[in-house]
Amino acid sequence: MRVTDTFERSCEHWSEAKRCEMESFYALASVDYRHLAQAQDWRAWFETQQAQAAGRTLRLLDVACGSGKFPAALVRHADIGGGSVQPIDYALLDPSKFSIAEARRALLAPFVPGEEYETTLQTLDCPPRAFDIVWAIHALYALPAAELRGGLERFVHALDGVGFIAHACEDAHYLRFYRHYLDAFHHGQGVPYTSAEQIVTTLESMGVTFQTREIVYENGAPETQRGHVQGYLQRCVFDDSVSLEQMLANHITGEYLATCLHDGEWRFAQRVMMIFIHP
Repeated sequence: MRVTDTFERSCEHWSEAKRCEMESFYALASVDYRHLAQAQDWRAWFETQQAQAAGRTLRLLDVACGSGKFPAALVRHADIGGGSVQPIDYALLDPSKFSIAEARRALLAPFVPGEEYETTLQTLDCPPRAFDIVWAIHALYALPAAELRGGLERFVHALDGVGFIAHACEDAHYLRFYRHYLDAFHHGQGVPYTSAEQIVTTLESMGVTFQTREIVYENGAPETQRGHVQGYLQRCVFDDSVSLEQMLANHITGEYLATCLHDGEWRFAQRVMMIFIHP
């Protein structure tokens, strides 16, 4: 019997049936978006894009929009809800109808829900240069390496301004733990997560102009919050059939997780690349 792989499992877990696991994941993972929101002056960044649009409403496409945590974090932590940032037409792309609905409900001013694309990035069908801003925030992990260039070509095709990709590096917890999970529970078989380094290499091969910055931080929780930690780790690998006890008992994932527990606190180290694209 064929075992579902990375992309298929990720799609299965973006559903109402997996909401409890999703909420446990964000109990730890919301910090990902707070760090991004505080990494630069986003209000000035949006004001610059609006000035270049010469008064026209900005058009933004959120690739693999998930549950809308990044725009929510910008409103909460980056002070972009004030009057200086004008309304932004916010289009939502995701292969999951559940995710599009979740993200739409999460949008607050200045973001105004716009067009919906229930599709993958690599099959995006839109006019060239349709959006002033295209971004993908912790969104491309399940995009297979063989399809990465095609996906990024559609990203650039849609862009008429500045693109932004936030993605974990190959030594970050998300990618390291997923590799350990495949080795431990799938005999090393399966499609690993795409890394920020692969995205950069692909953009270079495409001749795209971009700049990068890195942020380093940790996702954390007390050791006693086992339910949240289990849900977080299950969502990291899109598999809620493997319990925290099984992860700890397996010699591969167990040895790795032992390095993440310090003085009664879980600490999952992240290194995230911020990629700003100017086609």
